[in-house]
Amino acid sequence: MKAIKYPLYIVLFGLVVAWMTSCEARKLTEDDVFLSEDQVSKFTEDGTVYTLNDFLDTFMTEEGSYHNDTTPYRDRANDSKFPNIWLFSVDTIPSSGPGIYIRGRVTTDDFAGNFYKSMVIQQIVGGEQQNLRISVDLGSSGGMYQTGQEIIIRCNGLCVGRYANQPQLCVPSYNDNIYASHHDEKVGWAPGRIPSGVFRNVTRMIGLPDQSKLQYDEMTLADLYSTIEESPSVDATGMDKARKADGRLVRIKNVWFTGQYNDYGDLKDCTTQHPDSDKNANVFAPTTGNVGYPQGRVVSDGSKVILCSTSEYAKYATYYLPGANKNGVSHCKDYVGTVTGILGWYLDNAGSFPGSSKDTKGDNAKSYKYNWSITPRGIKNIGVEDIIMFDDHGEEPVEWIPKEYDPKAYQSSGN
Repeated sequence: MKAIKYPLYIVLFGLVVAWMTSCEARKLTEDDVFLSEDQVSKFTEDGTVYTLNDFLDTFMTEEGSYHNDTTPYRDRANDSKFPNIWLFSVDTIPSSGPGIYIRGRVTTDDFAGNFYKSMVIQQIVGGEQQNLRISVDLGSSGGMYQTGQEIIIRCNGLCVGRYANQPQLCVPSYNDNIYASHHDEKVGWAPGRIPSGVFRNVTRMIGLPDQSKLQYDEMTLADLYSTIEESPSVDATGMDKARKADGRLVRIKNVWFTGQYNDYGDLKDCTTQHPDSDKNANVFAPTTGNVGYPQGRVVSDGSKVILCSTSEYAKYATYYLPGANKNGVSHCKDYVGTVTGILGWYLDNAGSFPGSSKDTKGDNAKSYKYNWSITPRGIKNIGVEDIIMFDDHGEEPVEWIPKEYDPKAYQSSGN
């Protein structure tokens, strides 16, 4: 018996090693993670792949599925003078039946903080951009769905709706925060974030990320306003054009920051005060007093203007505007270049329409034209470098180098 003791142990040990090895998870390959076009065809063979605009036209109605007396949208969604226009809506997409698919390439990046738990996808149809926002409860989504990554989504059981007139893939969300600013206007149904597990379950990646396949519409501000209405008409046609332009990836050239902000239609110079206490400081996005809306800073070509929109929670929120410093904004006009980002038309209160029931003095038209904005994905060294400016007044052009607001400089200046 002793003669076979050790050989038996060796055999048993070998069997244990073999068993443990067989239990190891198989390493994922590229084919496991990224679909080929043949695999896309198999994935979608039970239904239809819609273009993004056709998807909106087919499944997004004006009033949505949640328009009734017992569960209304928030009061800001609609105004009695324009009963057929709804800024907020939620339409449910059938959960059963044929598959309903959309596909597009991710144009956003959330590293800099401007696209927190959201993304935009782009599809090129006939050489033109079609775009759609996606609201998803997924932190650091850019780590999984990188800029340039094409994805396909099975939309059955999800929703499509509008938040402040911006179309998006979503789920229904009921806001009952009675402590919010103007809470009486905000309680009600609105688009909400798709749970992360649900989104990952219905989404597949197609091929590897390829940023070179993103289409940028490069133009001047004059060119931009020749393709969109600076002040969209308050009717079905005007709203549809604004919604279809929303999410567009643009690069506006030959522009500069004026060092101003929009104060209900009046463009005023930013201050040199501390951005933690003054919402009008000369940085990209000073405090909003925890209200949380994106801050807008004026970009101009000398004739037309558009706002550059930044979240106060972005990593570069307290960086000076190009040309601005502790002394003011007088040098902003010296830095000329390009501003790139996601085009948006945001209006969260139907009472802000010109001629609304609340516009008793006709003042709304003055501020209504300032609802278009560009949201950058970052600045130099913080996310995607979407703002490139040069001061060419010297012998050689001087590149704008982002500089953060310095409280010490603020104190030493005697302000």
